[in-house]
Amino acid sequence: MDAAEKEAPESAFEALLQFDMEMGAFLSDWHHCDQLASFMARMISHNRTDPVRHSNFFSSALNELLEMSFRGGSPDGRIGCAVYRRGPTERVKLTFPCPPGQRQFYREAVSKTRKGNAYARYLDAISTDLAPSRDAVLLDLAINFDAEVRLEENDPPSITLVVDLPLEGIVS
Repeated sequence: MDAAEKEAPESAFEALLQFDMEMGAFLSDWHHCDQLASFMARMISHNRTDPVRHSNFFSSALNELLEMSFRGGSPDGRIGCAVYRRGPTERVKLTFPCPPGQRQFYREAVSKTRKGNAYARYLDAISTDLAPSRDAVLLDLAINFDAEVRLEENDPPSITLVVDLPLEGIVS
């Protein structure tokens, strides 16, 4: 994948699916993360080379992203998730409320996924942390799913994580 493909504009991707809901409703039940991830994965994976495997990988990655927004815990506002496709890559755009005090955390966490020592940081995080931290989740996506992660800072109080997942290449 070259640099131009990594930063392909939204118009280069085909829109597949999206949802939008009140953050308070999303936060009302931890199972919403898994249920939404599983549903969306099944919907978008039906025409992939190995639909079951693709769905499992996509559901796992999306579930981690949804859990990051869940752990942010801001009940005000809306959560939105859109999935796009371009060839072997699915792009997830996850928008959720982010208090001003947490914005720097997300900037740094996304930045860590691009640095040359991301793999060492990931190994350190999974070997020393009892529970995966939110930045370890992004490192996991970058290392294990070859994901490209970037942050779009919207008008406060929300942010958007944009994650390109080349899962079809991993599955086949």
